[in-house]
Amino acid sequence: MTTILITGANRGIGLGLARHAAERGYTVIGTARNPENAGELKAVASRVEQLHTDSVDSVNALAEKLRGEPIDVLINNAGIFPHECDDINDLDLDALQRVIQTNTLGPIMLTRALIPNLEQSKRKTSVSITSNLGSITDASKGQMGFLGYRTSKAALNMANATMAHQLKPKGINCVVIHPGWVQTDMGGQAAPLTPDDSTRSIMDTIDGLSMSDTGRFVDYQGKELPW
Repeated sequence: MTTILITGANRGIGLGLARHAAERGYTVIGTARNPENAGELKAVASRVEQLHTDSVDSVNALAEKLRGEPIDVLINNAGIFPHECDDINDLDLDALQRVIQTNTLGPIMLTRALIPNLEQSKRKTSVSITSNLGSITDASKGQMGFLGYRTSKAALNMANATMAHQLKPKGINCVVIHPGWVQTDMGGQAAPLTPDDSTRSIMDTIDGLSMSDTGRFVDYQGKELPW
């Protein structure tokens, strides 16, 4: 049985990924800050675990609970988009630190903590949900905004490229995937993609990954994106 662990799985993209993974026969471990309020996730996941991805103690507690269990696919999905750090002219430093802690350091901490679990599995795949807003190439072409969020995702992209190199000897495949502009609480209803369409395509892309893909930055359909 293939086991997948999805963070921030109680709504939006995370919940969609959990649903599609369950439909494909995965054993789904979903995490949420408040599992008691994750009724929809509990209906599709094999297990729901508590996790605050911005907390070292919480990450370590989950890793201890999962000690000895193979994790075939880790999806670092949990993320935030605070707008108090969008502009350098009106910058909330607390919000900037919070978005980097959650969007960048969280995936790094959890990937590190679960290396033994990934090594024990057959698929050994670590995926982090990023954004094309983290592309420096794209950002330089148009109007710049969203300072904090862009910074956190660009840093996540670099972290993944580095981890891919460092974990390749262990056979662990590390990829960052842009989910598209999706109709979620974060993306808003003007977005062109439904969570179902995005997450189905993400799972198709993940199911097609091999070690030759490690270090790549792709969109939900597997298309290469510019750094």
